[in-house]
Amino acid sequence: MTRIFRSLSLAGLVLAGIFIGAGLDRSAMAAYMQPNMHSALNSLNTASAYLQRATADKAGHRVAAIRYVNAAIREVHLGIVAGLK
Repeated sequence: MTRIFRSLSLAGLVLAGIFIGAGLDRSAMAAYMQPNMHSALNSLNTASAYLQRATADKAGHRVAAIRYVNAAIREVHLGIVAGLK
């Protein structure tokens, strides 16, 4: 799943280059790039990695946290896609 989001980041950089090449202003590029959403996505992916490496015996709370973080990752991804429309 992380590979998908890295690909999205690469696609964003490519499209930023297209914006610059097309002569669009920086505000249009900034609106597209959605830096806060991408920062949130990076933070959630980091949290997911830490949770995966944590010791397993947490009375089910670690597993629940992983589930919630994965759901948040999906929602942020959907929000980024929705912001492209």
